Amino acid sequence: MPNENMTQKVTMLDVAKQCGVSYQTVSRVINDSPEVSVKTRRLVLHAIEMLGYHPNQFARSLKTRRSAVLEVITFGVETYIPRDLIVALGRAARKHNYSLMFTDIKNGDLEENKRVLGHLQSGLCDGAIITSPVENSLFEMITSHPPALPLIQIRNRSGSPAPSVIIDQFKGGEMAAQHLLDLGHCQIAEISGPLIYHEALTRHEGFLHALSSHGLTPSESVEAAEWMPDDGYQATLKLLQHGTRFTGLVVANDYLSLGAILALSEHGLKVPEDISVVGFDDAPESPFFIPPLTTVKQDYEALGNQSIQYLVEVIEDPATPVHQRVIMPQLIVRRSTRSLQPSNQEAP
Repeated sequence: MPNENMTQKVTMLDVAKQCGVSYQTVSRVINDSPEVSVKTRRLVLHAIEMLGYHPNQFARSLKTRRSAVLEVITFGVETYIPRDLIVALGRAARKHNYSLMFTDIKNGDLEENKRVLGHLQSGLCDGAIITSPVENSLFEMITSHPPALPLIQIRNRSGSPAPSVIIDQFKGGEMAAQHLLDLGHCQIAEISGPLIYHEALTRHEGFLHALSSHGLTPSESVEAAEWMPDDGYQATLKLLQHGTRFTGLVVANDYLSLGAILALSEHGLKVPEDISVVGFDDAPESPFFIPPLTTVKQDYEALGNQSIQYLVEVIEDPATPVHQRVIMPQLIVRRSTRSLQPSNQEAP
């Protein structure tokens, strides 16, 4: 426990006095120098814990030219950052002894872009991760006036030449459709996400590719307005109002699926007895849907780990080769899908 008799701001000199060693010795311990004996290191670390000493990060930054801070830039309502990804980024940053700061800006706001670009050039962070699920004007400015710090994109276009980390959305879209095809479904509809998003468009393309490889086309594809349950509900109503015949439904994310299942239920259609439904993301709630949702898992833990690791590699070695890291999705089969029975060949 910290010594209550000490002043609130404990200094390195206080630690040195407590141990009976020099200021320089305490500095060597803090900086993990090999020039300190095991016994002295233990003594100093014990005093640091007892006194509640915290190194002056600003002073260390001046000396090392490192801030030990990474920045994550998001784009407000024009992007959706899953909480699992935020947690994963934070956990990975701590593992590499970095803190995270988040900056949220409105895409297309020129003044905001200039402010953030100036911030990136200020040295307040050692590197930055930019979420790029839509084309953003900030990255165009960065390309024209690159700041002198490492930048990694995540959730950007597949095949991008920029240093980036993505989950293979095309493969995920294929997996969702192929699962229904393997279960015997031939009449398959889709609710896509808003196609302005790279990920939504690429999932849609993967879905179409899987069907076309079997000589099929979608029963119908409806584009959801956004990513939430009400958007899935409204999109499903459109399918039903159009009289579209389908026995399988691929939905662009799990929250859209939640709304879709409700709309089907209200129209007397059971999942999976009448309609098999496949979602996307494997959201934490998806095992608790009624019925538990078959879905394509996006490994946000891996995305967080890989993006922070790649960024730290570039910080430590600017000559790190530029590439795009691709993480594979995984099909998670639960109870919202089933084999199509011969009597069910004609969709309701």
